[in-house]
Amino acid sequence: MTYFTADLHLGHEGIIRFCNRPFTSVSEMDEVLIRNWNSRITDRDDVYILGDLMHKSKKKPENVLGELKGRKHLIIGNHDGWLKDIDAGKYLVEVEKMIELKMNGMELTLCHYPLLSWPHMHQGGYCIFGHIHNNREESAWPFIRENPFLLNAGVDVNWYSPVLFSELQENNKLFKESSRSCKTTP
Repeated sequence: MTYFTADLHLGHEGIIRFCNRPFTSVSEMDEVLIRNWNSRITDRDDVYILGDLMHKSKKKPENVLGELKGRKHLIIGNHDGWLKDIDAGKYLVEVEKMIELKMNGMELTLCHYPLLSWPHMHQGGYCIFGHIHNNREESAWPFIRENPFLLNAGVDVNWYSPVLFSELQENNKLFKESSRSCKTTP
């Protein structure tokens, strides 16, 4: 199976307040995010992390990556400076700024940032991104909201968990149509 996620910000206490996450502490947040991840993912699954896996974490990146199941593919985000401190090849299948992926006949462009133009967009190709969390004040929000081919993989709109493509579509539809808060589990 193939899953998508973004913007976990493991170890980042400030993200709880910035995104109004339903956690009382960074340790609770990290525990829930890791538990949600491992309850869905097996070591045979591919997980595309669209940036910002951890930020300001007191844990070593190697330890965090070792806790997470699955074959991990990282698209670099603006808070992935921790990469310089590890041998990424030991923990990650690939590390890229952008990935083009064909899945079930669909063309997917994976990038940390929402793009205004991407390969195959005029042929029904999708752009899957992170970075905006649950922020509807983002300058590109009107474009994102109106475009069903732009999908936010951020945990803040996806049950604080990696999700399948079909779940990503459904969660984004709900996110774009309402002001719902994200539950912590599917």
